[in-house]
Amino acid sequence: MSGDGLPPLREVIARHGLAARKALGQNFLFDLNLTRRIARAAGPLEGFTVIEIGPGPGGLTRALLTEGATKIIAIERDERPLAALAEISAAWPDRLTVIPGDALETDYARLADGKPTKIVANLPYNIATPLLVGWLSGDRWPPFYASLTLMFQKEVAERIVARPGGTDFGRLSVLCQHCTTAKKLFDVNRSAFTPPPKVTSSVVQLIPKPGPEPQCRPDLLERVTAAAFGQRRKMLRSSLKNLVPDPETMLRELGIDPELRAEQLPVEAFARLAARLG
Repeated sequence: MSGDGLPPLREVIARHGLAARKALGQNFLFDLNLTRRIARAAGPLEGFTVIEIGPGPGGLTRALLTEGATKIIAIERDERPLAALAEISAAWPDRLTVIPGDALETDYARLADGKPTKIVANLPYNIATPLLVGWLSGDRWPPFYASLTLMFQKEVAERIVARPGGTDFGRLSVLCQHCTTAKKLFDVNRSAFTPPPKVTSSVVQLIPKPGPEPQCRPDLLERVTAAAFGQRRKMLRSSLKNLVPDPETMLRELGIDPELRAEQLPVEAFARLAARLG
């Protein structure tokens, strides 16, 4: 038995035949010390509903409960782990709700139901970025969640926190850093997973800014960054031509050097561009 009174994860996986499926982006974490480290990084959890995506056999789920999450709502597309998750639910009465379904089609604000909420997840790699962009692009701000504590491939994590001037700085950097305070917490070696992925992973925490300045529509920020970074080797006066007929004039009016390239532009300047379009 583990510290929460439930069988070790390896035993649970063997008993339920839960081999990870590559098609679902699954890589299971067995190390309870590591899952508790992630849960503690998301804390404090008492008084919060925690939304978890892709719990699999429930390693992180158990850690979140042990660390005090008042309630967990877990979204799981794969039907195979549902019986194992039901055992966790039985061991923690009224604390865990498992919703079978597609994480990309879930209405997260409705699940939060106005209650204090955090999202904590070892995200399936194949849907991690679309999920993150969706959480950052809602119509209402501040959003329904107090924080996002998420595991990504390390290269995605590096893009999230990248500063202007480097090759990692791009569309995801701008969106994340305009809307939130983003910080990479720690790396997770590939050997921690079963099966081991081909890459190192990283845990990132994003805390929403109460009111990003300047304010701009997320869809327009997406359009500006798509145009600018779509041709990142070109100067802004050229890369933004598909967005506005006379980008050079607009850039000069905003105090932005038209000869800069996208990776040289600070996040705040992208937001000013998007606000002008709005």
